[in-house]
Amino acid sequence: MNHSKPANRIKSLVEIFLVSIRLGFTSFGGPTAHLGYFHEEYVRRRKWMDEKSYADLVALSQFLPGPASSQVGIGIGVMRAGVLGGITSFIGFTLPSVIALILFALLLTGTDIGDAGWIHGLKIVAVAVVAHAIIGMAKNLTPDLKRKAFALFALLGTLLWQSAFTQVGVILIAAFFGFLLFKKQDVVEETKSSFPITKRVSVICLTLFFALLFLLPVLREITGSYWVAMFDSFYRSGSLVFGGGHVVLPLLEQELVPAGWISEEAFLAGYGATQAVPGPLFTFAAYLGTVMKGWQGGLVATFAVFLPAFLLILGALPFWDSLRKNPKIKGAIMGVNAAVIGILISAFYFPIWTSSILAPVDFALAAILFSMLAYWKLPPWVIVVSGAIGGSLMTFI
Repeated sequence: MNHSKPANRIKSLVEIFLVSIRLGFTSFGGPTAHLGYFHEEYVRRRKWMDEKSYADLVALSQFLPGPASSQVGIGIGVMRAGVLGGITSFIGFTLPSVIALILFALLLTGTDIGDAGWIHGLKIVAVAVVAHAIIGMAKNLTPDLKRKAFALFALLGTLLWQSAFTQVGVILIAAFFGFLLFKKQDVVEETKSSFPITKRVSVICLTLFFALLFLLPVLREITGSYWVAMFDSFYRSGSLVFGGGHVVLPLLEQELVPAGWISEEAFLAGYGATQAVPGPLFTFAAYLGTVMKGWQGGLVATFAVFLPAFLLILGALPFWDSLRKNPKIKGAIMGVNAAVIGILISAFYFPIWTSSILAPVDFALAAILFSMLAYWKLPPWVIVVSGAIGGSLMTFI
């Protein structure tokens, strides 16, 4: 009897890994699409959890900063086979895109990519994809005038004073005013969900999350170490992403490009490539880290950018029921989500638009790619390939 439990655990972990790596190879289309794939696979086909638990998990991942689809994947793994199940599920889902992006970065290292036509095409793909993401998110997150005002405030703040501190400040101010203005939110759900994590483990994870957030910048100053500075930049970016993976773009751009760690061309080329691979957008960090410090840098950057998401989902699961029933907390999150739209529009203008749309022909290609994505509903990899081809052809014009 004693031997069957470890055997069952190993069987569960192998099963989680095989299912999640298949999703990692096939999940194109961004976080919303990933949640659809997860629902189909885990709820409808395998019945690993019921509709209510899945909806709760999705709501929690939207509530926390970090990559929503990855956090849902981690949560499903945890509910299936504890913390090890969460780690296994995460590795399976992210591994294919991490390997693809590390290889892409190694391929580009040492080549002068600044003037390549296809790279310029990939930058224009970033314009189309981010524009599409912003329009979709704005419909949901800024439906009324109050929240549109939050977005405008965030846009002006981050556009006129460009620093990582501005973004943190904007998010904190939006949370405070959201807390004051939207405190009368109705909370519909009253049923309880149970998650297999003790409150002790949860408190350790949350303590570690905040300790790293505040101590890493101090350690960075004291040691002057490149690796500590790199870990701090990626960890902080991963900690402050409210509202989906696209928000990590401005945070990382502000951390890495002005510091001279990576060129604007290489940054946007990688962003275009990330659109072409399946899995979470956060694996963009694997590409960036590899450009900066080889494949070891790619692995460190990936670990650092995903670590906050992991600590937060493990830390929040046991407390989720009481949190989501607090209307004031819900109001604060509404304020933050609206501000995120402003931060996104600011990043959309600078650096994405200003470095990509340099002539009427660039705008024409962006309009075609946007239409393919938004109206003809073509998959993202088709947009990426079309953008690269279009960029190459433009060199002959």
